[in-house]
Amino acid sequence: MCCLVLVSSLLTQSIANAQLTVNVKNKGGEVVRQSIISNTTQDTIHLEFTKTDGTLITQFVDFANEIQIFRAIIQGEEERGFTGHQVMCFVTRFIRHEFISSDAMSKLRQKNPGAIRHPEEDKGVETVQTDLLVDLNEASLFSPYVLSLCSGAKESTYTRDSDLKLLAHTLGKDYTQLLSATSRRSGNTLQRCNDVAEIWRPCLCHYQTCIGWFPCGLKYCKGKDSTGKVVSYRCGIKTCSKCREFEYYVSRKQLCLWDEPVWGVTQAAPQQDSMHDANNMDDNNNDDEDSKVNGVVEETADKISDDANILKK
Repeated sequence: MCCLVLVSSLLTQSIANAQLTVNVKNKGGEVVRQSIISNTTQDTIHLEFTKTDGTLITQFVDFANEIQIFRAIIQGEEERGFTGHQVMCFVTRFIRHEFISSDAMSKLRQKNPGAIRHPEEDKGVETVQTDLLVDLNEASLFSPYVLSLCSGAKESTYTRDSDLKLLAHTLGKDYTQLLSATSRRSGNTLQRCNDVAEIWRPCLCHYQTCIGWFPCGLKYCKGKDSTGKVVSYRCGIKTCSKCREFEYYVSRKQLCLWDEPVWGVTQAAPQQDSMHDANNMDDNNNDDEDSKVNGVVEETADKISDDANILKK
């Protein structure tokens, strides 16, 4: 069993220190190592992985403020006139129940760290059309974590007006105040970058990022307590994958050289990866059953006992 690690800062942690590290096969067939850090004190989750091209992808969920932040750090292509790297951040409203809670995440354990994970459900592609630039100096109005996570994206942190309106409604925040931390992007009638020939012209860039595996829900089983009363307890998790295609303004096409049409790409249906807890494991299972549960992410037996007591209602 891997030990529980709680992280109180937003600095990128090494995989060795991550609470949970899983091997995930992406839709291109490549395997990436993905770390998920849960902080129950801050009520946050920090998911991170490096793509095979060197791009660092981060998804950060701030449950208290119903905000999630997607960050991409893209390595420059010297042959195309870029050195160093680009950083983009996308601040969007987090819809509860899209990811298990930080508390539930903190209780997950991995039996076989070398196993390759496959999601049970593919949630497809969500298009996120941003129309606002975020002023990082005022970004704490959204979440206290935006500034530290997106400090390298001072002119490339984006959000959308519709999310601000929903946040104002659900959290009782002042919409006008939230809007004051943003500015409208230029050129509402701009062309998409892959339709623009001149590299110095402003355009609308598209960038897609996919989270190939994440716990998206809890599974519950029924049992009996010491008095014989029927109780529910957590007995596993449901896993999902999801892609997001962000549309955002760039001041010149040179900042969006990857946005080219892709033809003939097909996506294979995800394979299922059942997740069970420790006391669901039966030492007397036959070989076929062992192959199904081998390498599952599971909660420890003492945690399940706690869950059974908590969920008596």
